[in-house]
Amino acid sequence: LENKEGRAQPPKISVLMPVYNVAKFLPKCLQTIMDQTFRDFRLIAVNDGSTDDCLQILRDFARRYPNVIDQPNAGMSMARNAALALADSPYVCFVDSDDYLAPTFLQELYQAITIHQADIACCYYYYHFVESDILYKYPFRTAGVFSKEEALKKLLKDVQIQSLAWNKIYKRSLFTENAITFPSMAFEDMAIAHKLFSQAEKVVVINRALYYYNQQNASTLATINAKKINDFILATAMVRASLDQSGVYEKYKKAYRSLTKKTGWCCLYYAIKMHRKNKSMGGVWSNMKK
Repeated sequence: LENKEGRAQPPKISVLMPVYNVAKFLPKCLQTIMDQTFRDFRLIAVNDGSTDDCLQILRDFARRYPNVIDQPNAGMSMARNAALALADSPYVCFVDSDDYLAPTFLQELYQAITIHQADIACCYYYYHFVESDILYKYPFRTAGVFSKEEALKKLLKDVQIQSLAWNKIYKRSLFTENAITFPSMAFEDMAIAHKLFSQAEKVVVINRALYYYNQQNASTLATINAKKINDFILATAMVRASLDQSGVYEKYKKAYRSLTKKTGWCCLYYAIKMHRKNKSMGGVWSNMKK
């Protein structure tokens, strides 16, 4: 498309995808993006220093869709930020390169966000357990159009709306006008989701599972370690600091306490799992107190 001055118009959606050592899953991910029923989008893929065949797969793909960036390994957050910096669409979404999409993922989210004049649109997802090839639909669902306060409370409770980057479409201006980028840490989406929702006047949730999350041995939760547990706790603390700084903590105190309880129980589970993997249960409680 071109505007009256003859310049190409940006697509309606930029699909932003970090890529790192997922050659086994990348072709299917790319194919499901290209098979979207909604066609007015641009994929921006960032190869984050992969050491497997990802770059070659992307280069073959770039012959048809030349929007591939290759950078030294800097982590998922920096790869997402690099893609975000190149996006010029009114709307953006994030896809993890080891996952895949339903054909109507973009279409249904775009319709939801535009029809309701919302700032963020969310869908639900399937867990795909790769080894057993079992699909499990996320059970705690809701649907509707929510005000900023309603949506932020649901987000903080982290049940009906979760702080995942990839099951949503956003107005790009939420990032650009508020200087929001992903920090270099695990659970980076949790660290910024509340900032985005704090700037969103309206959020729409559709009760449709349109994203397939591949649960496999290399995922963040499957490779949990002490640093990632610390980042989980840090992300939760960053939410509190942001609420305090905005002067709205009292309004969201109950929802935030639900988040801290969930974080605490999850961290206890991960610490026990980590110690069991190392075949040493000694020091679990002292590590949790740290």
